Amino acid sequence: MDIARAKRRLEGCYITVPTMFKDPDLELDVAATRRNVKFLLSRGITEKYGVFLAGGAAGDFSTMTFDERVRNVEGIAEETAGRVPVAMGAQTTSTMELKRLAKAAHKAGAEFIQVSRPFYFAHNEDDFYEYVCAAAEAADIGIIIYNTFWATGDMSFRLVERLASIPNVVGLKWATPRSDSMEFEDVIIHFAKRFTFIDNNLKFPSSHVLGARAYEVHLCNYWPEWGVRLVDELDNGNFAEAQLML
Repeated sequence: MDIARAKRRLEGCYITVPTMFKDPDLELDVAATRRNVKFLLSRGITEKYGVFLAGGAAGDFSTMTFDERVRNVEGIAEETAGRVPVAMGAQTTSTMELKRLAKAAHKAGAEFIQVSRPFYFAHNEDDFYEYVCAAAEAADIGIIIYNTFWATGDMSFRLVERLASIPNVVGLKWATPRSDSMEFEDVIIHFAKRFTFIDNNLKFPSSHVLGARAYEVHLCNYWPEWGVRLVDELDNGNFAEAQLML
């Protein structure tokens, strides 16, 4: 895997694509999800402006079967056809399932998987490091680490340092529980050259100045033009305009 290319491909709006289901039996509606992706592509979301996340939290991964998650990413990747990078939400409590998800994502044509610390049991940082290593060994695919501190505990600076030693880890979807202690800013300052940071704290102008180059934005799903403008304003240094957009 070309690490530098993968990091560049992760820049822009990080768009969690909603997973569509059919009434009344709640069967997966891949065709409807593909129509939403087609809409985003037609309204200006290109590889410069975005990444599509298939089966993230807002895509209902936690309520889906393994096969549904795979069919969902396959549909999005097929509709996108390489025009916009695709990531697959690969959160799970099982290391074995994580490896299967990594392989399935790679086979489907996704360029990234999103991974966070397993929930329910209180896993320590050594556990999580080994868990990510297992995903990296399973498939030649970029890994985005998601700091879900509200569900699975916060990540320490030391853990971020350790994860930086895994070549496949190219992105960090970053948010922190406190806004008054510089935790959010400190990690971006120290690791912006190593990872593509996805700001999940809605501090887009300041995080861009510090080195973040991707932004978690659900708004793009029905107003993609807003996301295109946001990226342009940030890239052009128009930070006051970008702030007024939030």
